[in-house]
Amino acid sequence: MYATTGFPTIARDIVTVIARIGLGAIFIAHGWQKFNEWTVAGTAESFSQMGVPLPDLAAPFSTFVELIGGALLILGALTPLVGALLAANVIGALVIVHLTPVPFVDQGGWELVAALAAGALLIAAAGPGRLSIDRLLFTGGKNARGKRSSAAESVTAGA
Repeated sequence: MYATTGFPTIARDIVTVIARIGLGAIFIAHGWQKFNEWTVAGTAESFSQMGVPLPDLAAPFSTFVELIGGALLILGALTPLVGALLAANVIGALVIVHLTPVPFVDQGGWELVAALAAGALLIAAAGPGRLSIDRLLFTGGKNARGKRSSAAESVTAGA
C-alpha cells in the first residue's frame, strides 16, 4: 500500500498548486467563453436548446461558478465550497448534456466534464495545500504546532 508520509510535503504542495492552476484555468476559460463570447443570454438560449432545466438560472450560475470559482480555485480560497460547486456544475452538464456512449469531447462526450468533476472533487476533499489563501485565512499562517511560520517555513514545514 502507498504511504503518503513517504512523499515529501513540499512536493505534495507543489503538485496541488499545479493541479489547482490547471483546473482553475480550464474553468475560467469556459466561464469567460460563456460570459464574453456567447454572453450569458446566448448561453441561456443554448442551454434551452440542449434541454437544460431552468436555462435562465443555469446559464448565469454556470458562467459565474466557472469564472469566479476557477479564480478562487487557483488561489486556493474557499476550496471545499468552490470545489463542490464546480463539481456540481460539471456533473450537471455530464448528466444533462454529455452522458453519451462516446467518451470523446469532440463528439459531445463526457471525458472533459468527468475529468473536471473528478479534479474539483479531489481538491475539495483533499484541500488546497499549504500554498493557498485558505491556509492563511483559516490557520493564520501557523504551522502544526500553532506557531506562526515564516514564508520559508511555510514552504518547508509540515502542516
